[in-house]
Amino acid sequence: MAKWMKNGWLLSLFTIALIVGACSPKETAKPVIEDKKPEEVAVVNPSGDLAPLEKRAKVVIAEDGAASGAGFYIAKERGYFEDYNIEVEFAQFANSDDMLPALAAGEVDIAGGVSTASFFNAIAQGIDVKIIADKGHNVPGKSYFTLVIGNHMVDVIKDYKDLKGKKIAVSSLNSIDWYIYNEMLKYAGLTEDDVEFVLMGDFGSMLGAISSGTIDAAINIEPLIAQGVDKGFHVRFGDATDYAPESQIALVLGSPDFMSKEQDVSLRFMSAYLKGVRDYNDAFIKGEGKDEIIDIMTKHTALKDPALWGKVNVTGLDPDGKMFIDDIKKQYEAYKENGAIRGEIDFDKAIDTSVTEKAVETIGEYVR
Repeated sequence: MAKWMKNGWLLSLFTIALIVGACSPKETAKPVIEDKKPEEVAVVNPSGDLAPLEKRAKVVIAEDGAASGAGFYIAKERGYFEDYNIEVEFAQFANSDDMLPALAAGEVDIAGGVSTASFFNAIAQGIDVKIIADKGHNVPGKSYFTLVIGNHMVDVIKDYKDLKGKKIAVSSLNSIDWYIYNEMLKYAGLTEDDVEFVLMGDFGSMLGAISSGTIDAAINIEPLIAQGVDKGFHVRFGDATDYAPESQIALVLGSPDFMSKEQDVSLRFMSAYLKGVRDYNDAFIKGEGKDEIIDIMTKHTALKDPALWGKVNVTGLDPDGKMFIDDIKKQYEAYKENGAIRGEIDFDKAIDTSVTEKAVETIGEYVR
């Protein structure tokens, strides 16, 4: 279990990023949970499946209010962790350089990660963390992390190839948005030399820049996309799933000790987490109980306006926790080809979906 917390800001996709589940086929890694006698699942238990832990356990989650933590917040508020006699505590970190070593050391148990070269470099250089479940991907046709073009460009840019010669802002190099940007260029039949790349680290600054015409397009994120549309700054152009249909944007990470030495706790934790994710899917995909879920999200995240939740494209969270594993590897290779990777990663070791798969066996597959 976790030993202590740090203050600051956790590596999450972005504090304002929104998520909700998508339903697309994904892969799972080969289970590595040790053989042990299966626990009895009984509807008489508070959870409706596994019995609560005999001894109360605390699980520390490195999460800072990013909406991609929806499954954690909902499971907490709806008592799913409590059903298993688990107490959750949210920890914040200044940056990933602090968070990842703490996770590897078991000082926190669960965290969120985003695909970047620096994340992969940490693993390659010996930081032992496990990639265990989906924490964010784009919903086909409703991407939350996608291209927008300025309103001054709507009569100019009619097709992706029309981006030639235009100024396109991206928030960082060798990161998921840079990866999506490059996939878009390939799809358009363009090269990096055909457009003007503008590095702009603050997504909010992109709104002013695109409004003034300083840039023509940007890879931006919700809810800023919806806000920019409302203010007449930009419009959504196409969809990121046109050119990067299986981008694994964010990841649930686990400490190695939590995954291997505390399996009674980690299995129950993941079962509760997936129940929260499923409620989120029910709300935003099926329209069931949406108002209550929005109340929970406005309580825990930076997006406090309930009305804005009806305008944004929300991010996908797979209700069975499945990830696009091939795309994780493809991102790593893209960063490596760009000279940003130092060292090699054994993905068979780094990706461990065994507890997620066992949780699905316990609570059943989600009815899509």
